[in-house]
Amino acid sequence: MPDRFRPRRPRTTARRHGRVRRVAPPPSWTVLGMLLVVLAGVLFVGAYADAAFVPERQPTGAGQDGVPDEVVNGGPIISAGDERTRSYRLPPRTLSLTFDDGPDPNWTREVLRVLDAHQVSATFFVLGAQVARHPELVREMSAAGHEIGVHTFTHPDLTTMPGWRRRMEYAQTQLAVAGAAGIRSSLVRFPYSSHADALNDRDWPLVTEAGDLGYLTVLNDTDSRDWALPGVERIVENVTPSGYAGAITLWHDAGGDRSQTVEALDRFIPLMKARGYQFATVTGGLNQALADAGVRHEVTGNPTASAGERWRGRVLVWAVRGADRTMSGFGLIFVAVGVLTVGRTALLFLLAGRHARRRRARDWTWGPPVTDPVSVIVPAYNEKEGIAAAVRSLATGDHPGGIEVVVVDDGSTDGTADIAEGLGLPNVRVVRKPNGGKPSALNTGVALARHDLIVMVDGDTVLEPDAVRRLVQPFADPQVGAVAGNVKVGNRDSLIAKWQHIEYVIGFNLDRRLYESMRCMSTVPGAIGGFRRQALVYAGGMTDDTLAEDTDITMALGRAGWKVVYEETARAWTEAPATMGQLWKQRYRWSYGTMQAMWKHRRSLLDRGASGRFTRRCLAFLSLFGVLLPLLAPVIDLLALYGLFFLDRTATAVAWLAMLGLQTLTAVVAFRLDREKLGVLWVLPLQQFVYRQLMYLVMLQSVVTALTGGRLGWQKLRRTGLAPAERGGTA
Repeated sequence: MPDRFRPRRPRTTARRHGRVRRVAPPPSWTVLGMLLVVLAGVLFVGAYADAAFVPERQPTGAGQDGVPDEVVNGGPIISAGDERTRSYRLPPRTLSLTFDDGPDPNWTREVLRVLDAHQVSATFFVLGAQVARHPELVREMSAAGHEIGVHTFTHPDLTTMPGWRRRMEYAQTQLAVAGAAGIRSSLVRFPYSSHADALNDRDWPLVTEAGDLGYLTVLNDTDSRDWALPGVERIVENVTPSGYAGAITLWHDAGGDRSQTVEALDRFIPLMKARGYQFATVTGGLNQALADAGVRHEVTGNPTASAGERWRGRVLVWAVRGADRTMSGFGLIFVAVGVLTVGRTALLFLLAGRHARRRRARDWTWGPPVTDPVSVIVPAYNEKEGIAAAVRSLATGDHPGGIEVVVVDDGSTDGTADIAEGLGLPNVRVVRKPNGGKPSALNTGVALARHDLIVMVDGDTVLEPDAVRRLVQPFADPQVGAVAGNVKVGNRDSLIAKWQHIEYVIGFNLDRRLYESMRCMSTVPGAIGGFRRQALVYAGGMTDDTLAEDTDITMALGRAGWKVVYEETARAWTEAPATMGQLWKQRYRWSYGTMQAMWKHRRSLLDRGASGRFTRRCLAFLSLFGVLLPLLAPVIDLLALYGLFFLDRTATAVAWLAMLGLQTLTAVVAFRLDREKLGVLWVLPLQQFVYRQLMYLVMLQSVVTALTGGRLGWQKLRRTGLAPAERGGTA
């Protein structure tokens, strides 16, 4: 087994289970915080690029008192950057084709194809978000001699935004264009703009502000209204100027089905050329108009961007594309989680339900009653709080063949052995040994046990009077090598304990019914498990190769061809961790130990016979439902939170409630099968917001620890001992 998967021997003098003990590394909240900040940033960029922060468009209803007459009655190109406002028209028989809302990977290419076929240059007023998503299209436009203008980053109604947001819309689009094609633009067209005579008092400040920023505002003379899909003939009619007047025509190359646009464009260009029109970009037509007027000034529509602008633009492009890929990845993960969740639920309902019905049938039996004597091994290390109750519950069991209890004190320093001896029970032996670890204590107990049926019980666990008798009944089947008992949470008063109670019933006991049906049981719990001595010897006994010795030995038995089954009626009551810190330590050890066991037995995937069949089934289930699903499941909550802020809230809430409903249905089935009362399930929705997140983090840190070569020492939990009211009976 690789060193990185072995329990680490710490650099302290305190010893636990035969090795130097290193306290589990605490959650790396700094690293986690940084990851969350990065993730939040990615999601913010994605939401911004998807116009999630754009307010709804407001009706205009404003007058034109503040708009200069020369603008209202002027042309579609407006310069308002100094004390004098000027507007310009294109010369007669000159047309400029302008396209808004792109680039689009499908329709922009079709438009470019038509323009290239007719050898015509056009002006594209692009959205920065789309440029960042499709920078190659902007490069193609620029290389083909087309002109690029700014149409904002997210297509908002600029009149509803403060000045800093408007400037950011322009600046981010400029950066996207610079990153994509290495150029800037001196042209801007506002979303929802129209003709010059439609400018009102709400629009005019935008024009003057844009002029102060160095932009020429470009409106239009004719509007194709192709977004309404009026038909090819109507589109051509809409953009055709009257007489031989020059015109800036408005088209769209994105935002929906643009097949009519492409067809109309292919018809419009030769039609206008036949009427003697020439086509130019906006600045090309403007420069011709200036030259005709004797003005010696040439406007450059797309000057070269600086090196700094190009680099910042590339970063912006990478950020938007990275955010899009992240959201696409989350979408795939969402589907994967849904498939895994639904698939697991279907298997549970089908196989676990059939398992329960078969066991409850009147004619069900394991075979002749098992009355052979049983040896119960109790490994104990500093268990003074619960050892007396545990040993007494074992020694007074009602198994007819008799019960021998062997308490193996593993170097306790709190008087555990003295308490066990002080009970004075005749069928209890206490063995003291130097600290060597739980596997060593179990192997010692097995070696000293007088009987061939072995039951292993943790020192903090209380068994019901009939638990041992019921646990060994499956050994009537000679193929059964081990039996998993039914572990119950005894201390259910706190909210944390209630959550664990639900998890034990759903995640452990219901799963064991499924795993028995699939012949791939991965864990006989340390709290209560029965074994044949022959099977233990054949599998090599307990080892300290992993921190999950119960999973390790169970997988070894399965590989050896022994049947491992679940006996729901053999109940053991254990004390669950009462604090988040204690819970973290326990589950961290469990999850990390399980991954160690998976790694240890991985080579048997290619084995022939029973070993290969078991390992392939077992590791497939553990990998999918024990590791992959917990790692991916946070995406459900993340997308739900994202959706409540940036997507359709109703659809998001319905999807999240559907997942909760599926979990609740699973819980109800599990509780019914386990004969538990349903009242505690009121805390299940709360479990989604706290407990489940903690389990996600535990699994994440376990995986990171394994992948980075970290090691983990045994974690001793603090116990308070189960109160009498907390033992026995089903709550």
